[in-house]
Amino acid sequence: MNQQDIIQKTAEYIKQEFSDDSSGHDWWHIYRVWKNAITLCEHENAERFTVELAALLHDLDDWKFNESGDETPLRARAWLESCSVDMTTTETVCEIIKHISYKGAGVENKMNGLEGFIVQDADRLDAIGAIGIGRAFAYGGYKNRMMYDPDSPPNLHVTFEEYKNSKSATINHFYEKLLLLKDMMNTETAKRIAKQRHAVMVNFLDQFMNEWEGKDVTT
Repeated sequence: MNQQDIIQKTAEYIKQEFSDDSSGHDWWHIYRVWKNAITLCEHENAERFTVELAALLHDLDDWKFNESGDETPLRARAWLESCSVDMTTTETVCEIIKHISYKGAGVENKMNGLEGFIVQDADRLDAIGAIGIGRAFAYGGYKNRMMYDPDSPPNLHVTFEEYKNSKSATINHFYEKLLLLKDMMNTETAKRIAKQRHAVMVNFLDQFMNEWEGKDVTT
């Protein structure tokens, strides 16, 4: 298979694997990350084949959905090997997948290399803005979490274990992760896009709190 055939086959595989997801990590999330990554790749002049594969496979071994709780890319590696992807590309894609996730406000980002930065930015862009708001509440419902609990303040987690085991309300997630992502983007292109999406979330939270306290009610 040539590179385009591998990308198409991988997209079809991932679409099938994530077709029934209701957590906000469905096929359409992956599709958007894939398209975001292509756009960033074009602006940042990165190696596109690696970027596209990593974007498509980035959630296949997500720690949130496997029993081990880590992101060792076993399934992604097996898929790449089944497609006879060269070893260098396979290792790079697996390294990107291993380090792509946000793991807490105080946890060091171990991603390196332009291709990895692009895929991470593409994934983080889909976590913010209007779609990010929708996905946050989809995931909160999937995990049976409260929408908001004024008696439970946000916590800026300093370890991955703290972040992984958190059960706090969905609104807390904005302060524990989503509002922080604008300043954690790697590429200049993603930084520009993130500013507008960040503003959407800030406006939403202001409106949410006004409605929670009845401050928007007119008489």
